[in-house]
Amino acid sequence: MIRWMHYRLLYAAISGIVIAAGIFSLFKWGLNIGIDFKGGAILEYRFAKQVSEDQISSIVKNTGVGVVSIQKTGDGTYSIRLAPIDTNQKTVITALLKKNFDAEELRFENVGPTIGPELVKKTVYALLISASAILLWVAYQFKSIKFGTSAVLAMFHDSMVLIGMYSLLGHFFGAEVDFLFVTALLTILSFSVHDTIVVYDRVRETRKKIGGSMTEMADKAITETMVRSLNNSFTIIFMLVALILLGGTTVKWFAATLLIGTISGTYSSPFVAVPILVTWDEIEKKLKRR
Repeated sequence: MIRWMHYRLLYAAISGIVIAAGIFSLFKWGLNIGIDFKGGAILEYRFAKQVSEDQISSIVKNTGVGVVSIQKTGDGTYSIRLAPIDTNQKTVITALLKKNFDAEELRFENVGPTIGPELVKKTVYALLISASAILLWVAYQFKSIKFGTSAVLAMFHDSMVLIGMYSLLGHFFGAEVDFLFVTALLTILSFSVHDTIVVYDRVRETRKKIGGSMTEMADKAITETMVRSLNNSFTIIFMLVALILLGGTTVKWFAATLLIGTISGTYSSPFVAVPILVTWDEIEKKLKRR
């Protein structure tokens, strides 16, 4: 049996390096906030010629305006969400689209943020409430606060990894934090806890049937669940990679967020949540001996 817990310091070092890089990026460059948080412009056109989202995006980006998303709204009509623009910039974009694709402008308006400060505050409150509920529920099911706290700490580990990595993607590749990013973040948190509970459940079964030290039970539990966890994660990863490579601009960064979160969640369950649990158990026993 592989002694997984023998390499706890290595796991901590890997997590520390990734989180440190993300924190550096957050302090240095921050997050690239999208239209959902700061507002922007919506343009809608009808095209007489056959045109793709990538072709429209390429033309608009040549004017120096950031494209948030392009969505087909009907037969030959597209809605384009942009960073805030003025009338002159709109005129230039319209002229280029008309010249290249015989486009007819149907709508133009500057809009405010769809995710305001109040909604952000409520989202934070909801996260804290859900994290507390997860902690108490896992602690109740496994009859120990150690299990609940370790699971929640692993969940926050995934959040920090995802936010930090998205800051790097925003700086180097222009990824924007929008409503889809928030949706992906919340989705990944549930995935992370779900995977952790599977490993914890195997630890509990081993303790009932065989017993032994927490380190031995953790090694056995990870060994027995590793293949299942990897198979489950790879089925998700294959689909997300396909979306990133073949999907349009609208879903590319949403899929990238889910991909980062899936990899982090798969890693954190055996290599963050379980080591925290084992370390806590060892410290607790040392304190009791004194």
